[in-house]
Amino acid sequence: MASRAPVATGRLMLGFRKWYYNLCGFNKLGLMRDDTIHEDADVKEALRRLPEKDYNDRMFRIKRALDLSMKQQVLPKEQWTKYEEENYYLSPYLEEVVRERKEKEEWMKK
Repeated sequence: MASRAPVATGRLMLGFRKWYYNLCGFNKLGLMRDDTIHEDADVKEALRRLPEKDYNDRMFRIKRALDLSMKQQVLPKEQWTKYEEENYYLSPYLEEVVRERKEKEEWMKK
């Protein structure tokens, strides 16, 4: 009985994550989670390091979302970004930039 509790909790958390993902609304505009990150210096550097194809895909999604937003429309449901298809394309680059910045700050302290 105790061995089933973590499985049920895991499924419950996955269900909650999917519900919250759909509740946020950016998926209805075709955006991904990494498209909605506030652009500070670290994010701008991570974007600079993105491969050109990923950067162009990001800009297309953002421009399409702006167009839909201005028209007060959403994409057809079959074109929404799905939780299962979410690709955290910016996160590895952002983690690397943050790690490098912290290392540089630590170096400058010495």
